[in-house]
Amino acid sequence: MNIAFLDLVTHSALIGIGATITMDMWAVLLQRLLGILPLNYALVGRWLLHVSQGTFRHNNINTAKPFISELIIGWVAHYLIGIIFAAVLIMITGSQWLNTPTVLPAVVFGLLSVSFPFFIMQPGMGLGIAAFKTPKPYVARFRSILTHLVFGLGLYICATLISLF
Repeated sequence: MNIAFLDLVTHSALIGIGATITMDMWAVLLQRLLGILPLNYALVGRWLLHVSQGTFRHNNINTAKPFISELIIGWVAHYLIGIIFAAVLIMITGSQWLNTPTVLPAVVFGLLSVSFPFFIMQPGMGLGIAAFKTPKPYVARFRSILTHLVFGLGLYICATLISLF
């Protein structure tokens, strides 16, 4: 790895937040141009709050007991996950990638990161593995994969911008 802990934390935060903002801008673009609603992060927060109380899986997260703080928890978790994913990418690629970022590791990592919602979040929320229980699972999968591809591009773009300074 060969990267100092403080550098890892700083770069992970900057790159992870930037890549997550890129992903969120993509969601806004899809909503404005195509009318595709973005993910409701209150439901992510609801699921995480239920996980913290020992309930990992729901038949339908929409019908699970709501929490007052679920929206803020969901958004904070969304950005923390982006930071954690950036940290993992940096730990895998090391300081060389930070100094001279290349697109392939970031995009591949972004695509691999879709395994988190496919195999953990979606089943836990009652949507099935890889959105199997949704009305249009192939559409949901395609949108998830595309969104995580955009996240990967965001990782690369942010790392490139930071490497210039």
